[in-house]
Amino acid sequence: MSRLEVLKLYKTMLKESRKIPSYNFREYALRRVRDAFKENKSISNNQIGVLIEKAEKNLETIKRQAIIGQLYATDKLVIEHELQK
Repeated sequence: MSRLEVLKLYKTMLKESRKIPSYNFREYALRRVRDAFKENKSISNNQIGVLIEKAEKNLETIKRQAIIGQLYATDKLVIEHELQK
C-alpha cells in the first residue's frame, strides 16, 4: 500500500470519527486514530499490510458507532457548549 493510500485511510478515519455525536466517544476515537498512526509511523513494509487490515476493520467500527450514536442521540455535554463559544 502506498503512502498516499495510508494517508487517505488516516484522513477517512479522522473524518468518520468526527461524525460520532457523543463527545467522549468522538474524542476517544480521534485520539486512538492519531496515536495509532503516530506509533506505527516507522513500521517496516512487511508489517504494514497487517496494520492496514486492522485499521480498515477499525474504520468499519467507527462508522457503525457514528450511525448508532445518531440513532440514539443525547443532549450535548456542558463542555461541548463551551467549545462552541
